[in-house]
Amino acid sequence: MPSGSEVPESNRKSSSFESTNSESTNSKSAGSNSKDSNTASSKLAKAELTATAFHEAGHAVAALVLGRPVEKVTIAPSRSSTGRMNLGICKIQKGRTKPTKDWLEDEAMILFAGMVSESHFTGQYCQQGAGQDLRAARRLLSQTRATTERQLEKLERRLLDKTEHLLDEECNTKAIEMIAAELIANETISGRAVKHLFNQAVQKYS
Repeated sequence: MPSGSEVPESNRKSSSFESTNSESTNSKSAGSNSKDSNTASSKLAKAELTATAFHEAGHAVAALVLGRPVEKVTIAPSRSSTGRMNLGICKIQKGRTKPTKDWLEDEAMILFAGMVSESHFTGQYCQQGAGQDLRAARRLLSQTRATTERQLEKLERRLLDKTEHLLDEECNTKAIEMIAAELIANETISGRAVKHLFNQAVQKYS
């Protein structure tokens, strides 16, 4: 994404965490089912919150590794100017980008990092939830020498694998876990706090 833009977490569906509860006409059983439903709903909400925290933490860690300072990260739900509901946002600092030879690929990796990091918690890619990120990555990569659909898909696969490798490094995995935990506890954290947690993980696990 362009310098200073937000990397939104968009429209994640809860299908990965759905649970069903049988209904009964018996009032006592219905009451029990109501309690079970409330417990399931609470678990679902916690699972979605944790998935969102991992998603945004992944964006943040990839950004820092690739030289992009982070302004803030939040998992507070918000609505964009276009009316889209965002479950979280990782905001990159404006005008602080370090020029790199492959900056378009770096930007795409930052976008892929949310889905990759989230999959470390859920065990699978949530392409529906990362749809906005994936579309943004596709728009960026269409500006490269990959001009055909096959070339774009090959480049996306290579960069997705590269993002997986990057976030599989122990120091980065631990940084994501630490930032996600802080997000769950406080909902929003500053770029300074994100960098501090990242540096702690790097120093301890590199």
